[in-house]
Amino acid sequence: MSATPELLNAAALRHLTQADPVLGRLIAQGRAIPPAAHEDLYLALLRAIVSQQISTKAAAAIWRKVQALFAPDGYPEPAALLLLTDEDLRTAGISRQKAGYLRAIADFAQRDQLDHAHLSQLSDDEFTQHLTQIKGVGRWTAQMLQMFALDQPDVFPEGDLGIQNAMRRHYGLEETGRALLRRMTELAEPWRPYRTLASKYLWQSLDNAPAA
Repeated sequence: MSATPELLNAAALRHLTQADPVLGRLIAQGRAIPPAAHEDLYLALLRAIVSQQISTKAAAAIWRKVQALFAPDGYPEPAALLLLTDEDLRTAGISRQKAGYLRAIADFAQRDQLDHAHLSQLSDDEFTQHLTQIKGVGRWTAQMLQMFALDQPDVFPEGDLGIQNAMRRHYGLEETGRALLRRMTELAEPWRPYRTLASKYLWQSLDNAPAA
């Protein structure tokens, strides 16, 4: 019998608490983060694009407006999304550039390139390489999909500004640039194979989880 998500989550919390006292404190002081359900990859990718470079609150408001364009159920079917003009999307707060990215995702989905069963079997590098074929999708967005849509357990988005700010605050890091990324990666090494959950507690410590 395979372990349940709840048992795996408990094992991850024990590992992280024992491996890193700083992280253990954040876990003890924070709210419980339950195992994430697997999400619709297409929908998660659209939301990740909407969320790029804006606050979580703003992203949620814009996403609601996007959903309102797709009555009655609010689901942006690829064919329907491809029919919308830049002006249609602008009424929901989507810039011309992001409108192009959303259409690229819809086209990718229409060509059956977002099959969950297939993508969940790819390595991190293969997954990133596949998704970054889409205009507007970079490594950060691919990592958010791995963490929130596929619920892969060992992803560490060292380039994420929230993760950087949290680690500066809690670990007293003063490095910048590549030196900062190297130091963060070193500190995160003991978190393996549960770096995704560790990252979620770092975001929670800032109350700044991405809306991907």
